[in-house]
Amino acid sequence: MTADLATPEAALAAGLAARPGGDGPLGVAVSGGGDSLALLLLTVDWARERGVALRAATVDHGLRAGSAAEAEGVARLCAGLGLGHDVLRWAGWDGRGNLQDRARTARRGLLSAWAEGAGVGHVLLGHTRDDQAETLLLRLGRGSGVDGLAGMRGWSGGDPVWWGRPLLGVTREALREWLRGRGAAWVEDPSNADPRFGRARARAMGEALAGLGLTRERLARTAGHMARAQASLRAMAAGVAAREAREEGADLLLPLGLLARIGEEDTAGRLLADGLAWVGGRSYRPRHEALVRIAGGLVAGRPATLGGCRLRPEGAWLRIAREARALAEPVEAVGPATRWDGRWILRGPGRAGLWVGALGEAGLGACPGWEATGLPRGALLASPAVRDGGRLVAAPLAGRGQGWTAAREPAFAGFIAR
Repeated sequence: MTADLATPEAALAAGLAARPGGDGPLGVAVSGGGDSLALLLLTVDWARERGVALRAATVDHGLRAGSAAEAEGVARLCAGLGLGHDVLRWAGWDGRGNLQDRARTARRGLLSAWAEGAGVGHVLLGHTRDDQAETLLLRLGRGSGVDGLAGMRGWSGGDPVWWGRPLLGVTREALREWLRGRGAAWVEDPSNADPRFGRARARAMGEALAGLGLTRERLARTAGHMARAQASLRAMAAGVAAREAREEGADLLLPLGLLARIGEEDTAGRLLADGLAWVGGRSYRPRHEALVRIAGGLVAGRPATLGGCRLRPEGAWLRIAREARALAEPVEAVGPATRWDGRWILRGPGRAGLWVGALGEAGLGACPGWEATGLPRGALLASPAVRDGGRLVAAPLAGRGQGWTAAREPAFAGFIAR
């Protein structure tokens, strides 16, 4: 969604018409800045015309004076619009690491948990064509490949929340002009012009780069070209995964021979990176340099750990297993379907007092005859189980279904293709 559209309203309508995963309530992430405020007001109009339920949320990172007041200002605006709104506060910054990366990860986690709790399957984000161009520049600076240079997608995620960016075809200034026409005031975040941050430096370079022909329009168009190439590469890798990858309980097996070609072809690196993200339940793939380094050791027979996973050569196969310390905490299984540890979906007679967590050694010991499943012991230890207090109720993959099923959604090949 990087093409020019006549108006912000047309861009929003086109983006929402492409909404994947069915209809249902929408969520909007709004900071109070010009981009997200325009998105909020546009979506309110769109939703009212169609009778679609809508809710908003603001993440307050608490990193600068005035952020709490800005969040409360958004809350008052939403109240005036008759719109439900929640303020999500983050207190996780300890002064170490990359602040913007940590804040971005925290924001995504808070919004995802909020959306699940509110029954919202689609959350809209206010990224613009300017953001797309800046993203491309930043990723060029990191030496990104096709996936990075494809920029941000109109829709991404889906496990379990879909993230929508319906305004990628609209410039930042066009949205501000639209807000002025409505007499709406917005807040400017001073960090957007702080040269300590890479995105602010990329933004400041815009005029100089335009003189070289690297306008935001051309950069966004390049991202669109790369996105089409990315889709083709994904489809090719998904086909290889469907034919050659094996799912064993909580583990994934890939042909070890593929890794020998990771420095020369896209498919091998894509399968390894996506395998780690799929088993590890993470949204972000490891960097290519880390994959190439680890692949060399694996081909030579040396195990490794990366992205919350253990990687171990086994004959002609590479086994990718979940690290026990990286497994998610148990979650209550109240309804008929429960999501645990990223992509496990358990279905069964849920009720208050039932919890889903890792099967573990004690749980496997309570599953006599588990060997008949044909799954390795290690692949079952990290698989999901249902408990009532300390009592094992069900372990679907270990032969103790008791009316429960467990499956990774999506399957690995489908995960790659998205």
